[in-house]
Amino acid sequence: MSESNELEQALLEHLGRKGYRPVKPRKIAKALGLDESQARDLKKLVKRLVVAGRLAYGEAHTVGLADTIHSNRIVGVFRRTSGGYGFVRPRGTVDREEGADIYIPAKSAGDAANGDVVSVQLSKSQRSAGRPNRQGRIVDVIERETHRFVGTYFEAAGGGYVNVDGGLFAQPILVGDAGAKDTQVDDKVVLEMVRFPSHVHQGEGVVVDVLGQRGDPGIDTLSIIHEFNLPGEFGDDVLEDAREQAEQFDESIAAGRTDLTEATVITIDPFDARDFDDAISLELVEPVGRKRKPHWLLGVHIADVSHFVRDNSALDREAKHRATSVYLPDQVIPMIPETISNNLASLQPDRVRYTKTVFIEFTPDGTRVGVEPHAAAIRSKRRFTYEEVDEFLEDREPWRKKLTPEVHALLGRMHELAMILRRRRFARGSLELALPEVKIDLDKEGRVAGAHLEEHTESHQIIEEFMLAANEAVADLLAEKELAFLRRVHAAPDPRKLRMLSDFVGDLGYKTKSLESRFELQDLLDRVKREPEEHAINYAVLRSMQKAVYSPEDEGHYALASECYCHFTSPIRRYPDLTVHRLLDRVLAGEAPTVHFGELVTLGEHCSEREQRAASAERELIKVKLLDYLSHRIGEEMDAVITSVQEYGLFAQGLELPAEGLIHVSSLQDDYYHYDRRTHSLSGFRGGQSYRLGDFVRVAVARVDVDGRELDFRLVRRLPGRPDETGEPQGQHDGRRGRHGKGGAARGAKGRPSKPRGGQQGKQQSPSAGQGAAGKKSGRKQSGGQRTTGKKSPGKKTTGKNTTGKKSAGQKTTGSARSKSKNNNKDAAKTKGPANKKSGKKPSAGTKKSRPHAGQPKKKTRSRRKS
Repeated sequence: MSESNELEQALLEHLGRKGYRPVKPRKIAKALGLDESQARDLKKLVKRLVVAGRLAYGEAHTVGLADTIHSNRIVGVFRRTSGGYGFVRPRGTVDREEGADIYIPAKSAGDAANGDVVSVQLSKSQRSAGRPNRQGRIVDVIERETHRFVGTYFEAAGGGYVNVDGGLFAQPILVGDAGAKDTQVDDKVVLEMVRFPSHVHQGEGVVVDVLGQRGDPGIDTLSIIHEFNLPGEFGDDVLEDAREQAEQFDESIAAGRTDLTEATVITIDPFDARDFDDAISLELVEPVGRKRKPHWLLGVHIADVSHFVRDNSALDREAKHRATSVYLPDQVIPMIPETISNNLASLQPDRVRYTKTVFIEFTPDGTRVGVEPHAAAIRSKRRFTYEEVDEFLEDREPWRKKLTPEVHALLGRMHELAMILRRRRFARGSLELALPEVKIDLDKEGRVAGAHLEEHTESHQIIEEFMLAANEAVADLLAEKELAFLRRVHAAPDPRKLRMLSDFVGDLGYKTKSLESRFELQDLLDRVKREPEEHAINYAVLRSMQKAVYSPEDEGHYALASECYCHFTSPIRRYPDLTVHRLLDRVLAGEAPTVHFGELVTLGEHCSEREQRAASAERELIKVKLLDYLSHRIGEEMDAVITSVQEYGLFAQGLELPAEGLIHVSSLQDDYYHYDRRTHSLSGFRGGQSYRLGDFVRVAVARVDVDGRELDFRLVRRLPGRPDETGEPQGQHDGRRGRHGKGGAARGAKGRPSKPRGGQQGKQQSPSAGQGAAGKKSGRKQSGGQRTTGKKSPGKKTTGKNTTGKKSAGQKTTGSARSKSKNNNKDAAKTKGPANKKSGKKPSAGTKKSRPHAGQPKKKTRSRRKS
């Protein structure tokens, strides 16, 4: 048993003994006879167990078992709105579970900041009343999300202040000795919070770093790197370790490796990819036994990173700490140094490269009948881009002159088998969402030139299916040997959320049976294709899903309809894949594994957190860059589709430039509008004009707040139908109207119906540019809600984020490998596209509402690789 497990066991036994009375951690350490170092470990352990819900803090920070201390206290994550009030999501609750969030008034939030883990005491009156929307008071901040924030420095009334980016705080933070860092007005700075703001005092902080002038090239990226505490340069020890590995590698084929250098092997990647971590071979073989049709023998060859990154080496410790590469629009923060990721381990054409190879045998109809792993060496015969393969599939004849007969035949076989596997996957209930990701277009100087939605073409689908097949085959192989390993787990949706989804689509006119059936969900997604509500319904399905995570628990992958699944195909950029490779090394060598189940639980939590952090940073930077682009285009018009309707206004997303903004109800000056919740529409009292989910409109950019991550549109006119590429309407949609119910009037701060008035309302909260329909936070001035962000991923999201491990542009598969586009980590319910919308609760009159995120565009010009 490891020391950490022994300490945890000793602690729990001590707290569970008869007669124990809650005391502070230092007294527990003394009672257990711990030295100073062990006492520090104990304090960290206590905090982790409190967050996990096994322990709880009592009065004066004493500690006891959770079921013995304050049954009326709840631990959860606090999300503060810009108005000061916020909401706590109790641990263990499902996203958007009705009544789960606890409303925290500004005066009851103390100095808790966004993302802090807190302890909440429920209000007695509401606890006894059993109301679904609970209210409480934060009594303790258990764990700070961060003490450092990024913002813009300014001066007023003789003092220095910082407006923290993203509207995390209602008021600017007072800065102490700003001159110590020679801080200038409009500098982007990193602020260390000395005293967090609360309703009774202003926050105070010190500037610890000056990043540069707001608006200068690269400062937006640097700001996001600091905001999300992303890793910087590699340490000297890590780089030295990588150099030593480079010096030792000579492309000779080591003993014990299967020589596949003469096999026909190719890679397919984005045009700008630099690290090629997977390659494919495919043959037809005669099956053993009586004469039958030839079987498929698929070879999936993955860069053998474990050969270069030895367990517990400097390279390994840093890779584990990072856990994932981060793909930003204008740069990549790699998990391992480029000496290895872009050279030694990269499967470059005509170079001998080491691989972990899995040969998978399929019957003609795609049934898997065999799996065989190898430590191998390959020499890729050709590097293809996705675009080249799409051209090949469109017309194969011209390619006969460009390719060898073997490679030409290989591409044809690959397409045939991939489509067979794809049909089988959907036949067993796999889900795929039509939520293309936003991709930023950069010019030669690295400036934003525009944005577009990525497509998920058949070339991406080929790689996606093969990566999924390899991930599943390796997981099954390890499970059959009863080994503990990091799986990619996607739990089934909460039935309550599925009932809410059923009600939502029913209001839009789509009747469904029980959506607990994957096939009913498939049918729903099929029915909404090309309908005006397609985006909103796909995103609502995504929100109903749970997040895919890394865990050794045997829970399967819901979105992929897979009972056993792991990530094996992207060890260059994902640490969980590297752990699977090391386990395969031991299997091939006939050695027993050395990793314990408890250690895998901790590692899985760490890798999941790092994955989510990377996705959030990428999403936020895309949002910032798109908003900056639009800030220079005030008044520019574009065609858009209404992606969400709330009582305070309409969210619309551009069709050609995928930026999402808010059309506030107060800017609709032709009438008084009321909100009909059942039909998801805003309707005029006098003229009968109505705007509903899925309607096409012409909008103009009205206001952009880059630092606040807000975008406002002004409605120009309604369009009769979906415009074609020239901007002309294509015809009227039939607008499946749901049942009409009575809607309440949209009310302003004083409770009156919103009145038409001129101009923009000051500081209204708008959603993020490029966010998807369901990703809006709710309300701006009229309805308080908590900000949420969404997921991003190329192309169609299938409910699992990059499950196959490949990054792929185009569609997200529910767990499928994102075909090689940068973001490969999007499995199931990871909200990578548009940000989630959280509905506002109980704002006080006159308070500023949290606003939905600004643009959530897609990925950067460099697409991520597969998985």
